[in-house]
Amino acid sequence: MRRTHPEGHGPVRYGPPRPDQGLPLLPGLTAALCAAAYRPDAEPVGGNPVLLDSASGYWGRRGLPTDPGRVAAAPGAPALLLALTAALGGDVLIPRPCAAWWAPGTRTSGRAAFPVPTPAECGGVPDPYALLETVRRVRAEGGDPRLLVLCVADDPTATVAPPEQVRETVEAAVGEGLHVVSDETWRDTVHDPYDTVLPGPAEMLPGHVTVVTDLVGAFLPPGWPAAVARFPDNDAGRGLRARVLDVLTALGAHVATPVAAAAAYALSEPAEVTGRLAAAVRLHARVAAGLHRALVAAGALVLPPRAGRHVYADLGPLRPALAAYGVGDAQELEDFLTFRLEMPAPGGHRFGDDLGALRVRLSTSPLLGATAEERAAALMAPDPLDLPQVRHALTMIGSAFDDLRDDARRGESFR
Repeated sequence: MRRTHPEGHGPVRYGPPRPDQGLPLLPGLTAALCAAAYRPDAEPVGGNPVLLDSASGYWGRRGLPTDPGRVAAAPGAPALLLALTAALGGDVLIPRPCAAWWAPGTRTSGRAAFPVPTPAECGGVPDPYALLETVRRVRAEGGDPRLLVLCVADDPTATVAPPEQVRETVEAAVGEGLHVVSDETWRDTVHDPYDTVLPGPAEMLPGHVTVVTDLVGAFLPPGWPAAVARFPDNDAGRGLRARVLDVLTALGAHVATPVAAAAAYALSEPAEVTGRLAAAVRLHARVAAGLHRALVAAGALVLPPRAGRHVYADLGPLRPALAAYGVGDAQELEDFLTFRLEMPAPGGHRFGDDLGALRVRLSTSPLLGATAEERAAALMAPDPLDLPQVRHALTMIGSAFDDLRDDARRGESFR
């Protein structure tokens, strides 16, 4: 089996990027960035008043009234999580699997990250009973758990946790004295907002939850890093924000001036931005549904995607066929599928899953086309699955997995 380059195996430096929109930039975003590009002055650490006010309005429109004094901005959510972890101290609990950048960011601050299992029907939010047991075990072993990071609209599983589970988990965490960080990067990418209730932990227990939103989820391209955090409206929240700003200052982690202007424009949500977001969500939801069908038809286990621009597949049922190609773990699966599908296919071990489990995250962006024109056509198409480039990509993926399914069946018949 042909392998990818060895440097691609690094667990942190070469970890998978978050799935991007893969679409042409909006004129208004580009104009906002270019208009600020001439300014030589650096942004204040934590964000300028215009950006903080835009972030406050963004959360206010989502049922979370927010004063700008409770907001901080940074060049990406990893910087905010690093600062939060350093400010709070103690150990961190994370769901398994989870976003690829959570555990490395935690360990960078010198803290331990303890994974907690998620229920079978969704990812992103730990099972509350497993959370309590993990807290008990960590403390019995001399640890000091202080922080739980969760994600209701999840990367990597593309699921949305049900409200009752979110509440039980958040209440369990707060009952054990943990602060909760809710990563809501993907909340605006829910595929069917009229059929999906996205419960925000900050709406349930506002005094104990910090919300973090990376704008790469819904608004900005990956090359323009910016994220915002919303802190609780109490003394503890104000103290935490102050300590986070101290850490960001020590790191020199301020948003680039042109990017801050683009972020403020995006978070103010003019019609151009909201229209593009709605169209992009419809596009990726449709393509994700097609990708889900192709994988399930080939015998993979895949939860239906309900948010984001990706699916998370368990290829355990195809293990006998994959073994014939020398694939026995998630890293080998990543190498094999990246080459065979000609697109990134990060294995589940990148997201804290077991190395021995044959799980993989596949993004929808590479399926939209190879050129800006093809991707723009996908955005405008009544049904993107009818476009030649999308149909070809899904057919190629379906064929590759169908071959594996047939190989597995032939292997079973010879037993």
